[in-house]
Amino acid sequence: MSAVPSRDRPDNAALIAIGAGCLIALLTFGPRSAIGFFQLPMLIDTGWSRDEFAIAIAIQNLCWGAGQPLFGAIADKWGTARVLILSGLLYAAGLALTAVAPSPFFLTIGSGVLVGLGVASGSFGIVLAAFARRVSAEQRSFVFGLGTAAGSAGMFLFAPLSQALIDSYGWSDALLVLSAIMLLVPLLSFALRGNGQIRRDLKPEIEQTMGAALREAFATRSFLLLTSGFFVCGFQVAFITAHFPAFLADVGIAPKWAVISMALIGFFNIIGSISSGIIGQRVSKPHFLAWIYIGRSIVVTVFLLTPITPATVVVFAVVMGLLWLSTVPPTNALVAIMFGTKYLGLLGGLVFFSHQIGSFLGVWLGGYLYEIYGTYDVVWWLGVILGLFAALMHWPIRETAVERPALAL
Repeated sequence: MSAVPSRDRPDNAALIAIGAGCLIALLTFGPRSAIGFFQLPMLIDTGWSRDEFAIAIAIQNLCWGAGQPLFGAIADKWGTARVLILSGLLYAAGLALTAVAPSPFFLTIGSGVLVGLGVASGSFGIVLAAFARRVSAEQRSFVFGLGTAAGSAGMFLFAPLSQALIDSYGWSDALLVLSAIMLLVPLLSFALRGNGQIRRDLKPEIEQTMGAALREAFATRSFLLLTSGFFVCGFQVAFITAHFPAFLADVGIAPKWAVISMALIGFFNIIGSISSGIIGQRVSKPHFLAWIYIGRSIVVTVFLLTPITPATVVVFAVVMGLLWLSTVPPTNALVAIMFGTKYLGLLGGLVFFSHQIGSFLGVWLGGYLYEIYGTYDVVWWLGVILGLFAALMHWPIRETAVERPALAL
């Protein structure tokens, strides 16, 4: 029996594009998800503060978010492959500059601006929009889960790889190795050539200008609620990605458990993302998203209120991994349901921009408030409260296409 829960299967060209896109998602998500391992060795060598490191990574997330609608619009109009080639070059340059940065300013340019734009032009929003044009509407939630799971695999693989490279060669040379690996992205991008065009046998998209699509989206209440709620996802996961290894060191947990925990988050994120894609085809996506955010708040609350040991770190990583990017497939699927796929790269990118504003605040506040209070507790609890807020935002979202009476005439 086919693993794809749909009446028909993607053609061979679609399968090749999906395979290449999954590898690209793995590569682009991997190094930036392992950045927390570089924090302490980098700061010990350079004498920079956690606040200076945090602002660089916060700007990375902001550039990722701001760049994705732009790169999504370019991919929508001129094709995905061109954008992905640029992604690999920007990403590699950013990691290389980070490796040799002589000051926090150059750290911000390299790890913040260049890597942020590199991720923006090659991450989920770009890849998933390309997938959406290759498969039928019934298959989208599943392939969105597949692409998200591939990014999760990057987290699972690059966590131990990055730590092993740091242990063997030092943090600077480790970043140079990762920079070289990112040059694989332009090579893989050729499999997605022509992906700016919708597959001919799929339901045709309604004719609409980009400006009209933007006005329609911002006049749609469900789109605004979805965008508001996705802010919280970024806040929670970016804070953990950037600060969890340092948090564990502060509470006396051996460094190996930081590697194990981040790898476990990545591994169980694979399961969670694929499961989310399948579940999202069968239940209310808005309600499913609300329960994911409630689940995150419960997990963090229990973790903070129990003694932190290697065992509780593992349990936290497993459960949080299942919930980590499980928001992405239903969120992207809802945008496609509301507006179709013609401008999915742009509109999905706008939703993701909200996610990355949350990421900016999660990473930056983690470092800033740590310097003030000497603890990450304030940001942890803020994430719990925001999780409940996100659940409230998602519950009333309507899982229907927008009404277009004027265009339907």
